[in-house]
Amino acid sequence: METKPTLKDWIIAVRPWSFAVSALPAFVAMMYTIHTHPESSANWVLGVIAIIGAVIFHAGGNLLSDYNDYKYGVDRDGKVGATTLTSGLFTPKQIFVYGRIFICIGILMGFFLAPVVGSGLIWIGLFGTIGALFYYRFKFKALGDLLIFLVYGPTIMLGTGYVMLGHIDWTLLFVSFPMAFITVNVLHANNTRDIRSDRYAEIKTYAMVIGMKASVVHYYFLTALAYVAIVVMVILNTLPLTALITLITLPVAIRNCKAMSQVTEDDVTPINDLDKGTAQLQLMFSASLSFALIIAIVI
Repeated sequence: METKPTLKDWIIAVRPWSFAVSALPAFVAMMYTIHTHPESSANWVLGVIAIIGAVIFHAGGNLLSDYNDYKYGVDRDGKVGATTLTSGLFTPKQIFVYGRIFICIGILMGFFLAPVVGSGLIWIGLFGTIGALFYYRFKFKALGDLLIFLVYGPTIMLGTGYVMLGHIDWTLLFVSFPMAFITVNVLHANNTRDIRSDRYAEIKTYAMVIGMKASVVHYYFLTALAYVAIVVMVILNTLPLTALITLITLPVAIRNCKAMSQVTEDDVTPINDLDKGTAQLQLMFSASLSFALIIAIVI
């Protein structure tokens, strides 16, 4: 007997637990902008709208990614990962339309904000829209990591800053890097785990191109860069001293790196859940940086 998805199923389908990857960088950008430009605090409502917009695009991107992964045979029965379509609970058309609705809502929000904050927002939003709609094309050609870095780092943070200031604060480009490095590692952990199955699907991810051993080193490298970038920006006074609070997340980062070190060509089970573990690190890292900026604003 065919079962219809419940409201809970529709909510789970957008993968709400992943929204920290988009919401927290936008919130960090909002707090950093208020810290460096106190007058922008008057535009906090616009900042909140920008955060909501980032999450809406993220939801649409998640759904369309699931649709295309299923369509091209990347996601299938027996494979670790998203089961939105492989479980048969949703039809491909349902997920496709659902994703497009979120993208359309995000675009409408952009057109609402642009007359208020400036037409430059359209170009930032356009890049985000392209990323959400065509991520699968980049992913299948080993460019997914680069696109995720650009969209969930600089694009979101520069866009949020633009909404609050009416112009681009290029310092946010550098502030976005630490969180973007960890966000890319969420995808990289997933793709490293799926190297063998993705090869059968005849797609090419960055993890496949560099191989298993180099993928492990790459994961270490991006993790280390996130913390080094924080320290360097504190030294250069780009970030306040309180930003060193992010170092409390190092034990989680080390735990994730240890899991990655155990992976082999024949056994990827040690990293079956590393994408979730890395997303947890991103949540903790971004939240601690947000807290650090709030403290800097208050004092």
